[in-house]
Amino acid sequence: MTQIFAHRGYSALFAENTMNAFIAAEKANADGLELDVQLTKDGEVVVIHDEKVDRTTTGSGFVKNFTFNEIRQFNANKKGVKKEPIPSLVEVLEWMQSNQLVCNIELKNNLLPYEGIEEKVIRLVRKNNLMDRIIISSFNHYSIVLCYRTAPEIETAPLFNERIYMPWIYAKSIRAKGIHPKLASVSDDIIKGAMENGIAVRPYTVNKEADINRLLKINCTALITDDPVKALKMKKQMERRP
Repeated sequence: MTQIFAHRGYSALFAENTMNAFIAAEKANADGLELDVQLTKDGEVVVIHDEKVDRTTTGSGFVKNFTFNEIRQFNANKKGVKKEPIPSLVEVLEWMQSNQLVCNIELKNNLLPYEGIEEKVIRLVRKNNLMDRIIISSFNHYSIVLCYRTAPEIETAPLFNERIYMPWIYAKSIRAKGIHPKLASVSDDIIKGAMENGIAVRPYTVNKEADINRLLKINCTALITDDPVKALKMKKQMERRP
């Protein structure tokens, strides 16, 4: 059955890309997480979606212009009372030792190059012995190829938001084992075709009940959603049907 991945954690109810959002996704029995990583000025891999901290934290400016200690002073729970720091990838991977979640790490290096981010992420994954529970994705497909060449034991999956003809052929050409398309860019036939050719399909960001139901019906590999609780409930209901 379709796996449920929590997009930036349980971001429908918790501040995105925070430890509370990840812990809540685990407690909800999600199969996996999706999170985003960037590099600080001093080379620390941190978990945040935007290149700037303005939207999601109490700070202002580019992630790359702050040291790790500086960026940890901002509150990533911008709308909440309780302060939550931006997590480091180290923190997330160490926490994953206590559970069985799969984690999709998106490298946010399609706008800013973040030289060396691939090697840094791979080193941390290997250090925590999580190679078989990590998927590395990016809109930067050159980066995806580099990750495969550096660590062929870690699954890679290109992200794309446009329509690609027979994307399973493209995925195989760059040695990726999966694709992470924008939902609107793939038909049921494309999803089925990819899976029949051994390529996992995990569309993003799937929040509408009709879309969740559509993917569950065709047994799509996984779906990435802000609300894992809703998706899991729908999945259980479908499993009960004769």
